[in-house]
Amino acid sequence: MNVMKKTLVRVTGTTRALLLGAALGSCATGALAEVVTVGIGTQNTTTNTVTGGIVIKELGLLEKHLPKTGKYKDIQFKFEWQNFTSGPPVTNGMVANTLQIGMMGDYPLLVNGATFQASPETKSRLIALIAYNADGAGNGIVVHKDSPYYQLSDLKGKKVSVPFGSAAHGMVLKAMEDKGWKSDVWELSSQSPEVGTSSLQEKRIDAHADFVPFAELLPYRGFARKIFDGVETKVPTFHGVVVREDFAKKYPEVIVAYIKALMEANDWVRKNPVEAATKIEEWTRVEKEVAYMFLGPGGVHTLDPTIKPKWIDTVKYDHGVLTRMGRVKELDADAWADESYVKQAFKELGLDYDKQKASYASYEISGTDPLCGGVIDKPREAGEVWIEGGALTAYKSAECTLAAVNAATKAGKKVGVAFVFDQAFKIKLFADKAFYSLGGKGASITPFLLKKDAEAHAAANGGKLGSYADALAVATVRK
Repeated sequence: MNVMKKTLVRVTGTTRALLLGAALGSCATGALAEVVTVGIGTQNTTTNTVTGGIVIKELGLLEKHLPKTGKYKDIQFKFEWQNFTSGPPVTNGMVANTLQIGMMGDYPLLVNGATFQASPETKSRLIALIAYNADGAGNGIVVHKDSPYYQLSDLKGKKVSVPFGSAAHGMVLKAMEDKGWKSDVWELSSQSPEVGTSSLQEKRIDAHADFVPFAELLPYRGFARKIFDGVETKVPTFHGVVVREDFAKKYPEVIVAYIKALMEANDWVRKNPVEAATKIEEWTRVEKEVAYMFLGPGGVHTLDPTIKPKWIDTVKYDHGVLTRMGRVKELDADAWADESYVKQAFKELGLDYDKQKASYASYEISGTDPLCGGVIDKPREAGEVWIEGGALTAYKSAECTLAAVNAATKAGKKVGVAFVFDQAFKIKLFADKAFYSLGGKGASITPFLLKKDAEAHAAANGGKLGSYADALAVATVRK
């Protein structure tokens, strides 16, 4: 099967005359340009894929980096950006050859690779990562805000939904395997993010598991509470880019151009995280506060296109989980990954691929605390306050962050959102959704994602469990 859909540029009578006149005027024999249509499957509402899709599209970055000389001189590329809510439909489009490039999470990625390796026609190749959390944070399980359930064991025998085949589904299967639970531990059904959201709101299910950004988005919107985060599985999670091998071999420079566009999109987010989050809300309707939580400094996910050995090991591990559940075909992960395109992109941009491949560094909260004073030297103990319609400011501790919320409120300013860090897993939290250990040794304010962790910390340090309101009530400025 021909990998690309090729057509001649449509020439109207007027255009034909103009072309003929131009050709005669220059005494040249002009040839019509070849138009190559490229389908790119995106997940615009999956926040940690945006730099591989909607940002590139809206900023025109792929067109900027496309090759225009040599064999590409007379080729016009037409990009069809097709948005999906999960990874499996992207794989279906790639198999049907309506998509040549696609992005998805770790479990859908490996299913994509296995599906293509079982095909006699062509293969897919993992050519770059978009974003990752090395400890597994991002996927999660939420319950209704009024639910009496606070941990996984509370959900035994209950109704739980998850998009089957997604990264969140893989997280659920891994959590079940870790605990030695059988498939009948709960009533598990497949629901898309949209259906799962409405089912949870209407209390037709007891819990919903989902991928980025829904385990943060639904609590932010005020009707859900997270009771489990993928970080508890201790297995990395990531989203990456796959291509049809036949397309990549025919147009390798286009794949390199795409990765260079991805890298520029990553840089744009890191250099302008507040502006980027605001634009991402405009383009995807995912609130800027949620986008910032994932992609801002100290965010849940790290933007990095390199294919690290740890990611391939993770794919092998995840494949084992699905194999034991009888849910996937064979996959040679080493053969599936192809670093040649991302290496070439780094080379053309004058960057050191091997150095970046070896690094797990992210960009962190920094600066000087304007309220409590001093340098922010422990970014995962810090916090931020974003004034509605105003600036976002960083503070050196959770207590100083909450004291800043009090100060802003007293000054008549409306706080849009405040961020703190969970002290068990060091992941970013919405301050008003956290549980707190208050007082005790050091008379501190210590935030946690999970109620049980806050309770344990309070018990160990002579403190007490507190809510956001309780924490605000005791927050003071500590120089």
